[in-house]
Amino acid sequence: MPKLFSGPVALLLALAAALTLSACDPNRVYEENTDLTSPSGDPYVWDVQQRPSFTFAIADTTARYDVYFNVRNAAGYGFYNLYLKHTLTGPEGRVVGRPLLHQMIILDPKTGEPLGAGAGDIFDHQFLALRKVHFARPGNYKVTLEQYMRQNQLPGIMSVGVRVVREGK
Repeated sequence: MPKLFSGPVALLLALAAALTLSACDPNRVYEENTDLTSPSGDPYVWDVQQRPSFTFAIADTTARYDVYFNVRNAAGYGFYNLYLKHTLTGPEGRVVGRPLLHQMIILDPKTGEPLGAGAGDIFDHQFLALRKVHFARPGNYKVTLEQYMRQNQLPGIMSVGVRVVREGK
């Protein structure tokens, strides 16, 4: 049987198929990512003052939800980890729970090899940040993210995002 596709064409078709399958996740309630730039317009820099917010609607208060943080980094990111703090605000505008600090491992600490799904020098990560969350009231919730590293300008972080998934029943 002849081979229809090979090399880069086969890779692109496989990537397109993977994206199509991931887009059909019936349990996904919300997913959005924000590209990062410094205040002076330099791409792929997360400034300490930049706090992306993500607003999503919860209708079913009987379900449990997992909340993931998405991170895309360039190979030149200078640390093996990323400290990120999140704040969750409920429909009434009040903070739900306490703000939490998360450590996300971007590179293998011993070898320096990039972790996550990568193509070329870009790597995508999805970290489970909140497990089995019960949202008490229906309405819009907002997650605000802020980088919590010891550096005001954090080069190499291309984008961050939030994904909310209803737990399977």
